[in-house]
Amino acid sequence: MRPFTTAGVIAGLAALLLGGGPAAAQMSKPVIKVGVLGDFSSSYQDVGGQGSVAAARLAAEEFGGSVAGARIEVVFADVQSKPDVASAIARRWYDEEGVDIILDLPASNVALAVQELARTRQKISGTTGGGTTDLTGRACSPTGFHWVWDTYAMAHGAGQAIVQSGGKSWFFITGDFGAAITLEREATEAVLANGGTVVGSARVPFPNTEFGSELVRAKQSGAQVLGVADAGNDAVNIVKQAVEFGNVPGQTVAGLITYISEIHTLGLETTAGMQFVTGYYWDANEPSRALAKRFAARMPGRMPTMSQAGVYSATRHFLQAVKDGGTDDITKVVARMRATPINDALAQNGHLREDGSMVHDLMLIQVKTPSESKGPWDYYKIIKVLPAEEAFLPLSKSVCPLLQH
Repeated sequence: MRPFTTAGVIAGLAALLLGGGPAAAQMSKPVIKVGVLGDFSSSYQDVGGQGSVAAARLAAEEFGGSVAGARIEVVFADVQSKPDVASAIARRWYDEEGVDIILDLPASNVALAVQELARTRQKISGTTGGGTTDLTGRACSPTGFHWVWDTYAMAHGAGQAIVQSGGKSWFFITGDFGAAITLEREATEAVLANGGTVVGSARVPFPNTEFGSELVRAKQSGAQVLGVADAGNDAVNIVKQAVEFGNVPGQTVAGLITYISEIHTLGLETTAGMQFVTGYYWDANEPSRALAKRFAARMPGRMPTMSQAGVYSATRHFLQAVKDGGTDDITKVVARMRATPINDALAQNGHLREDGSMVHDLMLIQVKTPSESKGPWDYYKIIKVLPAEEAFLPLSKSVCPLLQH
């Protein structure tokens, strides 16, 4: 097998750009396999889980179930919230079962482990769940891509926009894990840079169910904004208990990782007025509504989260690259993925940067009141569109070893 290097990607990209349109199919095997490695049993199961599998299959169906003469197969497994379990599954998938790309990867430690494994195996990984910017920073990979969002985009976007709209003083409740700690740090930077203040913070175990003492501290602080730097069921419980302890409506709740599945679980009575940044909303435009309609037919009573929409988008983009090149050669597929703009239900005019980040416009959201909502899942008001070049970490600040500064 030919070694995979950054130079190889550049050479493949040059050949692509010089070579014009699709080539005759040159497939090494009769099946293209997309692996969804997600959470099917714990905190992130509604964020990804079976919805991510459905999203990958919806993308495959757009190609009629085959690409460049190869049948498309979607496989999935539960990471059980353990990086060692995820690595073992990914190793078997890559080495023995012919999986070409692994998607979802619901936690940052899982995503980092699988991305590094993919690099050594000359395979592709696409993170749509984990948020750490290390994926496109110190641990960036020529075959690793970070779709939808990252901690910088979520935290800086929310911190800057909310301070500018009047939420000057903040108190953070932060999960005791890497991505959440990073979220607090990066949101703090944005708050301070825009003239706000951080009056306090509290670190909590993850997972956890009781946040009473931290919420009392937050209320006593007098902060205008309660920054929730936590995820999954824990974030749901913090917001729910914030209402019960009387923090809301006195404090605006700013979710630094917030999914529509969490708003659905909590209900608008509890979440009305919350503000946060998202990479996808099902009712934002016609392409997003079209995906949501197909998704709801597959997953009755649900709408896609931004991570599930990311699995759809990444699967579709990967399969299109295989189709256009007529090959499953990873160097050529990656080159096409990097060269081709992303226009789909998730992103318009998105693109893959040199560090592996899929950058696209994000949205600052405010949750509607019950009286403003016109029906099921009509939960968001789009307050502001955050342009891609402002939302994501500038390449000039990246520490990705693949870049030449």
